[in-house]
Amino acid sequence: MERYICIIVLLVCCLRAVRCYSSGKVTGACDNMTPQHKKGAQQSPAPFSVTTDRFSFKEGDEIIVKLLAASTPFTGFMLQAREVGGSSPLGSFTVTSGEAQLLTCNGLPNSAVSHTSDSPKSSIQGIWRAPISGNLNSIQFSASFVKDYSTFWVGVRSSPVTYNIAAAPLTNSKSISITSTSSFASSSELSNTSTGCGSTKVCFSQPLNCDPGVSPDCYFLSAMTSPGDTAVQLEMTGPSDGYIAIGFSDDQRMGNDDIYICGRDSGGLIRLQHAFSTGRKIPDILPLGNVSDVTSSVNNSIISCSFTTRNPISTQRSGGSSSLYYLMIVHGPSNNGTIGFHTGTFISDTKVDISSPQVVTSEKEPPIIKAHGSLMLIAWMTTGSLGMIIARYLKGVAKGKHYFGKDVWFLAHVSLMTLTVAATIIAFILAFSEVGGWSGGAHPVLGCIVMILAFFQPIAAMFRCGPHHHWRFLFNWSHALNAVAIKVLAVAAIFTGLSYFSTSEDSWLLKVMGGFVGWEATLYILLELHMRWKLNDHAESASESTRMELLLLVLFFLGNIAFLVALLVGIGSS
Repeated sequence: MERYICIIVLLVCCLRAVRCYSSGKVTGACDNMTPQHKKGAQQSPAPFSVTTDRFSFKEGDEIIVKLLAASTPFTGFMLQAREVGGSSPLGSFTVTSGEAQLLTCNGLPNSAVSHTSDSPKSSIQGIWRAPISGNLNSIQFSASFVKDYSTFWVGVRSSPVTYNIAAAPLTNSKSISITSTSSFASSSELSNTSTGCGSTKVCFSQPLNCDPGVSPDCYFLSAMTSPGDTAVQLEMTGPSDGYIAIGFSDDQRMGNDDIYICGRDSGGLIRLQHAFSTGRKIPDILPLGNVSDVTSSVNNSIISCSFTTRNPISTQRSGGSSSLYYLMIVHGPSNNGTIGFHTGTFISDTKVDISSPQVVTSEKEPPIIKAHGSLMLIAWMTTGSLGMIIARYLKGVAKGKHYFGKDVWFLAHVSLMTLTVAATIIAFILAFSEVGGWSGGAHPVLGCIVMILAFFQPIAAMFRCGPHHHWRFLFNWSHALNAVAIKVLAVAAIFTGLSYFSTSEDSWLLKVMGGFVGWEATLYILLELHMRWKLNDHAESASESTRMELLLLVLFFLGNIAFLVALLVGIGSS
């Protein structure tokens, strides 16, 4: 009997020691927001985040707050609003969902929210109301997340929300209450659409007249104003792994531009930022200012933001006095919340008054850039290809004939490759003279590597050893491998370059380039098979072999010219 009593006492003690708070009644943690789990909080970055739908507020305003799980759900949580750097809760929450409940902390009713059960949760959405009086300052929403008994995070904070007495109230805020959901907002929740373009709002898109609600490859900017109101409703959307941004500029070059950035923060969530660019460096981030009604989302790498701003558009030269600006859309990568150099840029062809509804067209590529693209295309898809084919497969043509003491094939090879290198150098100079600096992205990197390798290829050939030297094979292999490397990198550079010229929704330029590469690869395979056929001592006279090689060369040239002309026309009309 005594043994059973000891067991019962032991069980009671154990149960008391491991008690948890699956009910969410955690008012004992109001001050430090730390679960009483007899364990330490995790020090690693939390796989959860706290987001808000706006970045400024005034007395009585309501702010939508979301608790989001990145990959693993949370079972418990606690949420408060506090002054930045403060330790006491502010304001009040409203609860209607069964997944959340109100708590009284520090004698302030409804000042905190917690879970009602330990069921897995991937997202909690709620609404917070600011006090209607008192000395208000900027706030942050702070949360604790519990994954399981021994794994929890404390002090996961939102971005600061600035106190601004002129902040505009949210629309339809009273219809939002705390709810539980299992997914993030999708782009369909935003109003980004081409409806009303030219009649009620200004629209600028790439490709021209694309509809972001239909095409996933559409970069879209719209602006709408109301008579007698300084507010501007702005929308932007487009595919990107990092960010998209819109800018207002006095000219068609980067620098001295008023910018809004819609991109991923360090937690992978979409944030809106206000910035100003100086020169060609990363823009300086500014306070968001008088911005309200912010909505953001990402769905299948399509980033979207819509918001209302009462900030005056201001550039260094205009100082906000002008009503006409060039519109810009850029996109690029980001790293841990910091934007990188843009990989795509679309600029309006004229200055635009955003209070006058219209459909805006994009700037055409400068003639010098078109010349750059055309020269690189001719160099590495025609003259360079012919020079490489002759050196590898057509040494037997005109065998025994010499000019200036050299074989005909050698003179043809040297002439074609000299033209190729010369065109590459000219194209390289044209691009840098027009851009005036480093544009960012993969294209200039690939172009520079091609330029360097192509420059040293003929120099190394000038110092080659004789045909019968015992080290000659080293030159032959290095010369051939370097040529293949240049060819592959040049093709990659052409693909990335054509993406700047491709303005249609079906991207036909890139498809034609794909066909071009496929055609060339097919002819290379046929020539390689024919050469190996001869090496295997198959009965074939020299004249028949030469006839076949010349036939394949002519076939290659005709197809090459057809693809080349199509691409040159596309570049010229872009």
